[in-house]
This record gives sequence, structure tokens and C-alpha cells, in this order.
Amino acid sequence: MEENGTYRWSADGQPTPEPAPQKGKKKFGFKMAKKTALIVILIAIVVIGATTCFYTVDDKQQAVVTTFGKVTNVTDAGVHFRLPFGIQRVRKVNVNVYQKLELGYRTDAYAPEGYDVVEEESTMITGDYNIVNVEFFVEYKISDPVRYLYASNDPQMILRNLIQSQVRNVVGSTSVDAVLTDGKEGVQMQVKELVTQILEEYDIGLSLVDVKIQDSEPPTQEVIEAFKAVETAKQKAETVVNDAKAYQNAKLPDAQSQADKLIQNGEYLKQKRINEASEQVAMFNAMYAEYARDPEITKSRMYYEAIRNILPGVKVFIDTGSNGNTQMLLPLDQFVQQGGTAE
Repeated sequence: MEENGTYRWSADGQPTPEPAPQKGKKKFGFKMAKKTALIVILIAIVVIGATTCFYTVDDKQQAVVTTFGKVTNVTDAGVHFRLPFGIQRVRKVNVNVYQKLELGYRTDAYAPEGYDVVEEESTMITGDYNIVNVEFFVEYKISDPVRYLYASNDPQMILRNLIQSQVRNVVGSTSVDAVLTDGKEGVQMQVKELVTQILEEYDIGLSLVDVKIQDSEPPTQEVIEAFKAVETAKQKAETVVNDAKAYQNAKLPDAQSQADKLIQNGEYLKQKRINEASEQVAMFNAMYAEYARDPEITKSRMYYEAIRNILPGVKVFIDTGSNGNTQMLLPLDQFVQQGGTAE
């Protein structure tokens, strides 16, 4: 059967009128499909909005919220709401994480020593015009997420260039001995202070945590051996000084003990002399008191005592004479002995 216009042609060539279309049913079906599509679109919008309206921030992060491209909020850890469909956007930043920066080398697990040297960063000139290779390890963190995201295009590169500049500044004013041996801590402190001051002035949202010299060495093997020899000599000198201090500490107590004994003996002799002098003064005062009572008797007693001291062991007889005014001191025992011998 063929169709032509509003008729259908049967097999025998007779036209058959086509049934009239049912307009009410067609319009009703179209409206239902339109409503269904609208409901599906609304459900999709609700689902998308619900899934994009909430975001989560962990305890190591802060989130910067922008509304139509303008910063409107900074949120901490937790679940937060935002407007969907690009009205509000969220950028999360790790603020409570120490990040590292390598200057003069790059860590490489496949390298023979575990890292690759970057000579254009490590090679420097010291204050006494020597060349050294210095490698620095830097730790920093994000202190202000808004400034970090929008104050500069590449804050990490700015920090790297700033540290490299200040490292060369400090090393360029330090002797090679200090850079290679005992002055590393001073170099680290100076670099940290200078970089911290400049970061506060630039305010790019980064703060310096620590600066350490990872390694420092001369550029040639001959110079390396020379500095090793110097370091060995310094260590030997420190050993000798430590041995001397140990000997001093061992002998010092004995010397102190001897000094204490001498001081105590001196104090004893001093007190003894003082006591003897006091005794003699007391005796003199007592003798003078007796002399003041009867000068003649005291003179005689003192005279006899002097004779006894001058002639020890000699018996002295005192003859006052008949009148009692004349006194004779005679060693009669000697005369008696001489007379007996003569007989």
C-alpha cells in the first residue's frame, strides 16, 4: 500500500482515505516529555549544587575563598559551605607543613651519592678570595595563604633567589677557614636573619624556619686534603689542651691541699707568736707592778736571776757582811774544790 497526500493506495489501485491525526494525544505527550526533562534538569542542578556546595579542610591546611574572583574568607580545618556554579571558589594551602628548599644540590635517589650537585648555585667566593662549594638546606612554611596565592606569581622562586643572594653576601664576607670549619653556625645565623628581615619587608606569605649548611668543601682535591690536614692539626691541638686540662684538674686539688696546709700552719704560727707576745707583755706588766712596789728588791731579784742564767750550774753564796750593806757573790764551791785538790 502506497501513501500519497491524505490517501493510501491499496494493492488494487483504489485510494483509501487516511485516518485523521489525534491532535490532543500528541500535544499531551509533548507536554509530559517537556515536564520530565525539566524535572531531570532541576534534579541534576540540585545534585550538582549539593555536591559542590560543601568542601573539607584538613588540620594541615587553610582554604582561601573567593567570590567572583575577590578574596572574601579564609577557613580553617573542618567542613564548610560555599556558593556553587563558580560563584565561590576555594583554594587549599598547606600552612602547617614544613617545606624544604635545596640550594646547591638536588636530591636524586638514582644518583651515586643520592644527590646531584648544582655548581652554578654552590660555587662561591669567600671574603679572602677563595673558592668554595657550599650547599644549603632550607626549611620554610606558608605563613599567610592569601599573600602566598596572590601577592606574587612564584613565591618559591622568589625565596630561592633571595636565599641564594644572601648566602653569597654572607659567604663573601667570611674567611674560607670559617666557612669550611668552625664558622658554619655563624654563617647560618646571619643568612637566616637577613632573609627573615627581607621576607617581612616583601610579605609574600612565606616565613623562614631554618637554614643549615648541608656541606662545604674546596673545589679541588689538593685543597681538600690541605684543609683536612689543618682540621686534623686543630683536633690534635684540642686533644693536647684537653690533656693539659685533665692534668691540671688532677694536680690542682693536691696543690690546693698543700696551700691550705701552709695557710693553716702560718695562721698557727701567727697565733702562737701573738700569744707569746701577750704572755711576755703580761709578765712585763706584772714585773713592773712588783718593781713599782719595791724597786730595790726587784732589782736584786732580777740581778740574781741574770747571774743564774749566765752561770748555770754554779752555786752562788750571798754574803751580806757584818753590817748587812755589802754583798759579795762568791763561787765558793770552786774554791773549795781547788783547795781540796791542792791539799
